[in-house]
Amino acid sequence: MQALSKISLRSLQISLIASALFTLSGCGGGSSGSSSPSRDRGDNDVVWQQGVFQPAETFANRCEIPRIGTNPFSGRPYADVKGSTLDENNWLRSWSNDLYLWYDEIVDRNPAGFDTEAYFETLKTTESTMSGTPKDQFHFLVPTDEWVAQSQSGIWVGYGLQWALLSPTPPREAVVAYTEQENAPGLPPRGARILSIDGYSIDVNTQAGVDALNAGLFPSAEGEIHQFRFRYLDGSEHEFTLTAGEVVSDPVQNIKVVDGAMGRKVGYMLFNDHIATAEKELVDGVSYLRDQGIDELVLDLRYNGGGYLAIASQLAYMIAGDMATAGRVFETLKFNDKHPETNPVTGEPLLGTPFYNETLGFSAEGGLLLPSLDLSRVFVLTGPNTCSASEAIINGLRGIDVEVVQIGDTTCGKPYGFYPADNCGTTYFSIQFQGINSKGFGDYTDGFTPAPSGDWGAEVNGCPVGDDWNHALGDVNEARFATALNYINSGSCNLYGVMSARAVEPASEQSTDFTLPKAAWRENRIYVR
Repeated sequence: MQALSKISLRSLQISLIASALFTLSGCGGGSSGSSSPSRDRGDNDVVWQQGVFQPAETFANRCEIPRIGTNPFSGRPYADVKGSTLDENNWLRSWSNDLYLWYDEIVDRNPAGFDTEAYFETLKTTESTMSGTPKDQFHFLVPTDEWVAQSQSGIWVGYGLQWALLSPTPPREAVVAYTEQENAPGLPPRGARILSIDGYSIDVNTQAGVDALNAGLFPSAEGEIHQFRFRYLDGSEHEFTLTAGEVVSDPVQNIKVVDGAMGRKVGYMLFNDHIATAEKELVDGVSYLRDQGIDELVLDLRYNGGGYLAIASQLAYMIAGDMATAGRVFETLKFNDKHPETNPVTGEPLLGTPFYNETLGFSAEGGLLLPSLDLSRVFVLTGPNTCSASEAIINGLRGIDVEVVQIGDTTCGKPYGFYPADNCGTTYFSIQFQGINSKGFGDYTDGFTPAPSGDWGAEVNGCPVGDDWNHALGDVNEARFATALNYINSGSCNLYGVMSARAVEPASEQSTDFTLPKAAWRENRIYVR
């Protein structure tokens, strides 16, 4: 059987799909590594010797194709000068040896035998976690102009729909998880199942059909038009002509207040991306919930893959408030053993990231005091696509004894992060640090798991509940939200009898290994200098 597949190392969306849905064969070229010296023919006339490294600055900005003119994002001239692919590879080799968290697990290969993208793929560990998962699943690169534009604005090419691929092989199942804009008119709702794309059944098993499905699901250019047929939850079928265009993500949605037992007010907030535009939306959303006088918060992070860690710190502060966070550390970065006391990227002492209590200028005016809810407990809805900066919220709050009740499924397990590094028009993301909370805990490489008896390590007090595709997010009858409300009212999970529609199996009893394809910058823990 064929899985949905499409390969393009230079395409953000498709490279994400490739890594999630099928195994890429290795990129060609290269040497297995020899300890004998080999003369590199590059502008710096470097002699390669295994295990011997020059400073990365020796090769920085020496480019096969240097950029010219002014960088539109910084307003300064590009620093690029004429160099070679070998110079770019040598920069990657030295930079990785200095900053990669597991630098001593990289096999040192002669960079002369590779193109740059293929060489970058070799500069990571091949070890596995205790569960057998690859230790480093987070190694990627992005063209710099795409990275800056998309991470700052949240703009990407698509239809304004976020797919969930519940089964990539026949019998395939692909559904709408949510719309990128709240209450988007003229688009199919959450839970709508794809029946066909451009006349090809979702279960087609020919290469031409698989290519057509991929082309429709993941358009590569504005103006592409594709025909979709969906089945809604009520069984009705609907045809849509979808045209790809610039989509602006709305990362904070469905903010509401519902009544709980004994007059308690429960706030709900769906938070999908730690991107720059989220800062102002979170400030506005928390301000509204504060003014409504909520007693409990249900924070829906089930599809939040991560992004800027500073925004995670801001949100954690807004939940816990000033008294709980004053003088406390949200997260401390642990770099490799070459840098035990100093952040090698910023040069600053490793004192830890605070709980930021003011706006930082991502999208709100900088320097303004953040609103806060002053809560001692928060309910977090999670799933396998809750990653990185989202997991840092859970870990950071637990580090200062704010009770976290986890409802849903095990998170993806990304306690690691990086500083984006641009060289010659490509921005590289290579794991540089592990995040540790105020209690010194950061070992959740296989994710946080909700457990009725859990309240230590990677087990978190809470309720395992599968995703409910039959209700809208924020609907009080949606399984995870309903379970959180039931817990607030009764003090226990009591998974059954809380939904008005069908009961949903606990996550531990059903398959939840589905793919929510997003660009890599939306699925990681990212620091900026």
